[in-house]
Amino acid sequence: MTRKPVHLALYDTWADWETGHATAHLALAGFEVRTATPGGRPVTSMGGLHARPDLALEELRPEDSSLLILPGAAAWDEGDGLVPVARTARAFLDAGVPVAAICGATAGLAREGLLDDRAHTSAAAPYLAATGYAGAGRYVEADAVTDGPLVTAGPTESVAFAREILRLLGAYDDKAVDAWYRLFHHSDPAAYAEWTEAVSR
Repeated sequence: MTRKPVHLALYDTWADWETGHATAHLALAGFEVRTATPGGRPVTSMGGLHARPDLALEELRPEDSSLLILPGAAAWDEGDGLVPVARTARAFLDAGVPVAAICGATAGLAREGLLDDRAHTSAAAPYLAATGYAGAGRYVEADAVTDGPLVTAGPTESVAFAREILRLLGAYDDKAVDAWYRLFHHSDPAAYAEWTEAVSR
């Protein structure tokens, strides 16, 4: 079965470390990972990496995608420049296509009203509360949270974020994902053999 691409939204000041586990292991599982930026413009990460995108965010249609990934960025908390990105996330969720947001991107979704009725997490509850959103009662103290088609995580939880994405998309079976998480999060040496055995079946 042909899998639709996974789309990684990028914008200036995106946090380099937050999505690498997810995109690398999705690619290893057979997903094409494509990047999209506002206006199709080249962007620069928080760490100074330059990215030339595959397409403009405005060209992206939910029906052409398996998942939209939104990394954190300083820009999420610096004005309204990324509002169109949050609106793209709304279009995906309205279409039933998954969205995964980490760190500052969760604040963008909160401002867009997308966390009001969904269980979610972020860097900290007060961080999201500062957006004035109406979903504080749905905040969960956890490394990462999946509620239907939405995954959220805080900035220190890139491995848990990837775990939830791999599960949500069925990239690997539950046994493989569990071994993967123990390997990359807990450095469990026994998990390596379990992981390689699980993915070789």
